[in-house]
Amino acid sequence: MHWTQIYTPVGGSLLLSTIIAALPIVVLLGSLALLRIPAHWAALAGLATALLVVLIVYRMPAQLAFAAAANGALYGLFPIGWIILAAIFV
Repeated sequence: MHWTQIYTPVGGSLLLSTIIAALPIVVLLGSLALLRIPAHWAALAGLATALLVVLIVYRMPAQLAFAAAANGALYGLFPIGWIILAAIFV
């Protein structure tokens, strides 16, 4: 499946598109700092916000959006697992 990203999906405005694209980071950090939500729930809220932004605003196909989320999760968890495995052998 092929998809080309449009950098100004919100009315052709780069500023508005940047503000919308920053929503997942704002949700993640706001949940941690202001709402004092545990990190794993804040991360899931940020992930849900990111998926909503790419699906609704950027019109990314759902299959590619969820594949990108899975790729990011595996890319992030692999080094952690590698460190734990090394710690077990030490």
